[in-house]
Amino acid sequence: MGKSTHGSTRSPRTRRSQRLRLLLSALSATPALAAAAVAIGAPNPLNDLFALGQAGGDSPARAPIQQPKEPPFKATPVAKCGPGSHKEPSVDGRVPAGSAAHGLNCNITLIGHQGTEGGFKVFRYVDPHGHVCAYYDQTLMLPLNALNPGAGSEGVAVLDMSHPAHPVKTDTLTTPPMLSPHESLNINTKRGLLAAVNGNLSTEPGFVAVYSLKPDCRHPVLDALGPYARFGHESGFTSDGKTFYATSTALQAITAIDLSDPKHPHAVWQGNVYSHGMSLSANGNRAYIADPGTAPGGGRAGLLILDTSQIQARKDNPHAREVSRLTWSSVSIPQNAIPFTEHGKPYLLEIDEYNQATLHQGGNPDIVGAARIIDISNERKPRIVSNLRLAIDQPAAHAAATQAGDPGTNNPAQGYAAHYCNVSSQTDPKLVACSFIASGLRVFDISKLKHPKEIAYYVAPPKPRSENGETDSDFAMSKPAFVPSRREIWWTDGTSGFYALRVAKGVWPHAAHSSKKKCGKGHRCKKKRAANRRQGEDSP
Repeated sequence: MGKSTHGSTRSPRTRRSQRLRLLLSALSATPALAAAAVAIGAPNPLNDLFALGQAGGDSPARAPIQQPKEPPFKATPVAKCGPGSHKEPSVDGRVPAGSAAHGLNCNITLIGHQGTEGGFKVFRYVDPHGHVCAYYDQTLMLPLNALNPGAGSEGVAVLDMSHPAHPVKTDTLTTPPMLSPHESLNINTKRGLLAAVNGNLSTEPGFVAVYSLKPDCRHPVLDALGPYARFGHESGFTSDGKTFYATSTALQAITAIDLSDPKHPHAVWQGNVYSHGMSLSANGNRAYIADPGTAPGGGRAGLLILDTSQIQARKDNPHAREVSRLTWSSVSIPQNAIPFTEHGKPYLLEIDEYNQATLHQGGNPDIVGAARIIDISNERKPRIVSNLRLAIDQPAAHAAATQAGDPGTNNPAQGYAAHYCNVSSQTDPKLVACSFIASGLRVFDISKLKHPKEIAYYVAPPKPRSENGETDSDFAMSKPAFVPSRREIWWTDGTSGFYALRVAKGVWPHAAHSSKKKCGKGHRCKKKRAANRRQGEDSP
């Protein structure tokens, strides 16, 4: 279907004009896209956009909600900041007005920067030709961010990361799902596919775009565009790259889309299940669903483990089954749950966003979202083994900062709370990196799963934008990407763009005990260096 729009050097006036044209194009694209999708392939009852209001779909019986004993509700211990750090002036995670004018950092340094605005996801991919690329969405809230004076953004940015100190924007993906993917941008590195479904703060009709990255990751090729899901907001991707799940969050609607042939996607399952973020087990037989708790009479928010084995096996008329549900005392709005294993034992890294009052009238605004590690070795009885929280996330400290008028704290969808995290690897990870909105990027050592420790942070110099209410507050919302071989984390702040960061060697787990010898110029060493370049490619 051809290549996407390439980036180019343009004047600010020209860029602003193009952003307005792209915005108007996106807002008016629905009828044309529907017609195009019908022309591309015949619709079926599962992916017919015009069947949105019809009944049907799979409605699994609801599992009972469990709330077993939890670990202590306390802040995560903090490592000492080393040389070159510019520390926060107050309790861990607090950024009072004016304190971050030049940025704050602890045990982490800036390598490279690109762009003016960021979004919800950052991905890394190395194509078969050795090109190293990064992808990030630039749209926190369409259309507000597209109109920021002197900045503005549109679509998904494609970066050549051959030299992390000098990221080069090589392309911009501007199909409607890429102009407003909300939290749905997703990647499958095994097959080299990038996909997204239209989304916003609530939900949008499910137009999906699928791009191929393998020919040249610097210039993704559009494979398919059409109404393959019913609604969109977030997403999930199986590790085999053959199933893309579109979730709507605001409605009981999950669509499983077959991408066996990425040029001809088609829906294979519609689930009447509420889902915010959604991740899949390595074999695709389990979905780990962040339930926002918005179902009428549906009980509290939390984690849902869903049996998706019949969908993965492509059974006729597949049925999903709820395995278990879990909640916890500090639950706010579950955002996502990322599976990983430690010495072969399965766990989840679950993240909550915002606070208990954001969606629920009468909720406590000082019980804010954070992260936790959940043991799922007995999937029928999952249990929390540790929390990842900042000192400012504790109720008393949070209330004091709000009373003092810290930037962002008057916004129930901003302030001091978590939003997205990621693990350094899905097998025996040692690090977790999280966006904590106004607290910036936070890095945790999870070498001891029951006793995590915060080892680094980076708070970008805040930029007043429409998204943060024109205040001097960070808007760190993105899921970071890791490059473990170089101790790098790639991340975006919503109001200032893309950052390549490096964690100090002294706090990176096991770095101080490394006994690796330098590699020479032989064939074996060349292969080793090539493998090191690809390290991090399998990060979720």
